[in-house]
Parts: sequence; structure tokens; C-alpha cells
Amino acid sequence: MERGAEPGPELGAVLEAVEGRGGGGAEAVERVLAWYNEENRATFRFDPADEDKRKKLCEGILNILEKDTKTSCQVACLEALRILSRDKKVLVPVTTKRNMQILMKLAKLGTVEDPLERVSEFPVIVEALKCLCNIIFNSSVAQKLSLELNLAAMLCNLLQKCKDRQLVDDIKCFDLRLLFLLSLLHTDIRAQLRQELQGVQVLTQALESSLSVRWTEEYKAAEDRDRLPLSLQETDCAIEALKALFNVTLDSWNVHSKNESHQFRYMAAILRHCLLTTGPTEEKTEELHSNAINLLSNVPVSCLDVLINPSSQEETDIKYNGMNMGAIQILLDFMERRIDKGSSYREGLTPVLSLLTECCRTHRNIRKFIKAQVLPPLRDVSNRPEVGTTVRNKLVRLMTHVDLGVKQIAAEFLFVLCKERVDSLLKYTGYGNAAGLLAARGLLAGGRGDHWYSDDEDTDTEEYKSAKPNINLITGHLEEPMPNPMDEMTEEQKEYEAMKLVNMFDKLSRDELIKPMGVRPDGTMAPLEEAVSQYHTSKQESSDSD
Repeated sequence: MERGAEPGPELGAVLEAVEGRGGGGAEAVERVLAWYNEENRATFRFDPADEDKRKKLCEGILNILEKDTKTSCQVACLEALRILSRDKKVLVPVTTKRNMQILMKLAKLGTVEDPLERVSEFPVIVEALKCLCNIIFNSSVAQKLSLELNLAAMLCNLLQKCKDRQLVDDIKCFDLRLLFLLSLLHTDIRAQLRQELQGVQVLTQALESSLSVRWTEEYKAAEDRDRLPLSLQETDCAIEALKALFNVTLDSWNVHSKNESHQFRYMAAILRHCLLTTGPTEEKTEELHSNAINLLSNVPVSCLDVLINPSSQEETDIKYNGMNMGAIQILLDFMERRIDKGSSYREGLTPVLSLLTECCRTHRNIRKFIKAQVLPPLRDVSNRPEVGTTVRNKLVRLMTHVDLGVKQIAAEFLFVLCKERVDSLLKYTGYGNAAGLLAARGLLAGGRGDHWYSDDEDTDTEEYKSAKPNINLITGHLEEPMPNPMDEMTEEQKEYEAMKLVNMFDKLSRDELIKPMGVRPDGTMAPLEEAVSQYHTSKQESSDSD
């Protein structure tokens, strides 16, 4: 059993006190629960033999909470209930409409008119919200009850009560966490938040408040370079708001109205400010930025132009073509750190790569700025594209990653930076690394993708031009001319080696170890016989039309 797991007799004594069998009244209950809470603060696994006692303890605590009792006793009861609610098995007696209403009342999730006035009640509100978080996370019955009791609407009301109030950061944080859990676990509540409760607007305002955003003009927040990092509470509030917003905006790809477009541009401007903000530690900053990037992935790409603003005269601005690229640089740095981490690429890297790909596909200035850093003009081509420590080298290595999703998005990102031109992509990656993408897109025969880009041309460096004739197109790097082993062979030897190779391929093919493939006229892959047949047909049709 883990540290802090309670032995039987002590739990029995706690139950006696809570049920009023031990005498001593509220003071005795508070004292014994304070001891229980301290002993079990780090307990997450409980003794199955005591399950019935813990169920009765939960019921006894809720009976006390239903009555008027002093604040310190309420806090002790709620702390104990929070610890007990970590165990799913004891929640059956807890998850009733009556008990949920008791906790909601203590969390000020009742009438709209009930204001947050008495600071002494704030610890009770926070603990009640924590209990609701645990119960709803661990119980499907509680999730259904939360819809019946209209819990999401009451949480939005509580958020409004927190507006412009002091000392309410903890209340706000757990309110937002509960909204995140509800929108994660119940699709009906997610739809209710989005459509009925103006959840996007309410949560965006909560995020704006947590980050203390000051506006200088529409969609442009003030940038104070001397600003202190966010506090831990502010950072946690912002993270919970970002997670809740992510759930509520999951299906927001298509913006249909002017008002929706404004709302998402407003959100994107706040997220830009969020990327330029730091938390109390590197880990918290990383978590904050990660959740901001996840949410940016839900923002319609047409609204992401607010990530770049006309640059000010500040020399510290990261500028390109007159635009401030500070937020884009942070996204690039974040991407590189996630690549260097070397693990959890699907969860940690693909969101930022997808976001950068869509930004580059739609916004020319962003694409050109990123390409200048990721794919600068080639000079030294003595090493393979995947060898080295530059961002380009790291991304090319990902093009052959074992995770299909990771290698697809890495290849797509580089392809978009090359304006979806096959010849440009091959120059930076080599044919071998790019073959998977080209096969999937039907571009093995060359050409370009479907998206339209500006016609500005890339210029090759003199170093690349001079090396180009000797670059191996498969590996993408400069190779010294190799002696041809067939030069010293007789014609009979050449014919023998050729037939030997044919026989080897034939045996592998007949044993179905390999399947010879060819490229169709449209650039896609097909079995060799089919590809050859289509090629001849296409050639014949072309000849007839002439």
C-alpha cells in the first residue's frame, strides 16, 4: 500500500465522529477530519477492504455539509470528500441530484444574484469546485447530472461574478477546469457552451483577464518588454481557459458570419500576446505556449493574419517585410525544441507543425519569413540533407520517421515552404527522403501541388550552381565521381550480371517478397505491368491526337 493509505481503526474513528457517535460536535469532526486529510493528502490508491466505510464517510460528510456549519468545518469536510472522490468505487452514494446540489450551492453555483462578497467563503468555494472536478471526472452518472442541473450555465455565471474581483484567481481557475472537463467528457455540454451560453466569448474574456491584456488598437495588444512573468495562479488560469476554449472551438474551421470572424480574430490576437508572455518557470511557459498552439490550430486560418502586425520602430522587434514576426519566431523555436526532445512527436510536435504549415500555405509573409530560416539558400551540399544540426536537417530526418502522421506533416511543411514545387523540394531533401510524400500526392513524375503561390522565383547561390551537376539526386548531396565497375567488363560479363539481377528480382517477385511498381502517367504508383500498359496507352493517344 502506498504512503498515506489509512489503516482500519483510524478510519473507523473518523467515521464515528462524522456520524456523531463519538460526541464533541462540529469541533471534534473538524479535528478528526483535519488529521485524516493530512495523513491522506498524497493517497491515490485505497484499501479495498475499507470501501464500505469510505462510502458511509462520504454520506456522513455530505449530511454535515447540507446543514449550516462554520466555515473551517466546511473546508475540512470538503477536503476529505475531495480525497475520497479520487476512488471511483465510493462515488455511487455521492452522485445523486441532492448531493450534487449541495456541492453546487457551496461553490456559489446557484442563483445569479448570489454575489462573491465574503472573502472568508472563498476557501469553501474553491474546495467545493475541486470536489466537483474529481466527481465529474470519475463518474459518468455525475456527467449526466451536470447536464440536467445546467451546471455549465452556472459555471459561466460564476466566471462573470469573478470579473474585476480581487483574490478570486483560485475560484476562477477551478471554475475553468470544471468547464474544461465538462466540455471534454460530454459533447452535449460542449454544444451548449458554444451555441447557447456564448462560451467562446465568456472563455476568451477569462483568458484575456488572466493575461492582463491591454489593447492599443483593434486586434493589437500592448507589448511591454519589461513586464514581469505571469504568476503561477495567472498561468494556471490561462492554461485552463485555453484547454476549455480548445474543446468548445473544435468544429470552428468554417467561419460563416462577420461576428464569428471578429471573435476568432480577437482570440488570435490574445493568443499572439500569450505566445509573447512567459510563465514563472520554463516548464510553465512551455505548457502555456503548447496550449496556445493547440487552440490556434482551431482558429480559422483566414483569421491568423493577426499573428503578424506592422512592426514598430523598436530595434528588438523581429521584423520581415515591415511586419513584426515575434510570435512566428516563438512558434519556430517551440517547434525546434519539440524536435530536439526526441519523443512524443505525435502529441507534442504535430500541432505546431500543422499550424505553421497552414500559416505558410495561406499567408505569404509568414511563409517567406519561415523559409528564410528553415530553408535558406543552399551553399554547402557536401553532406546529406538529413545529416547535421540545422532545422532543415532535423525536419528532413523526420520525413522518414516510423510514425506515419509525423513524417507526413514534416514533409508537407517543407513542401509548402517550397511552394509545393517538386523540383524545389528535391533540391533541399533529395529524392529518397521525399519519395513518400510524392507517391502519396501523385507527384513522382514531378510537377507541383494544387495550391497557388506567388510567382517570385528562388535564386540559387553560385556555390550550389557549381556543385549541381555532381549532386546525387537520390541522396541530395555532392558525391565524388565513382569509377564505373562495368568499364572493365566484357560484353559477355555485362550480359551475365544483367541476367543475374533479373533472375533475383523475378524470384523475389514470384515469392511475393517484393512487388515491382511503376509510375503511371498521372504520377501515382501502380504495379509495374499496369503502369507500363497505361504508359503505352497514353503514348498512343498522344500520337493519335498529333
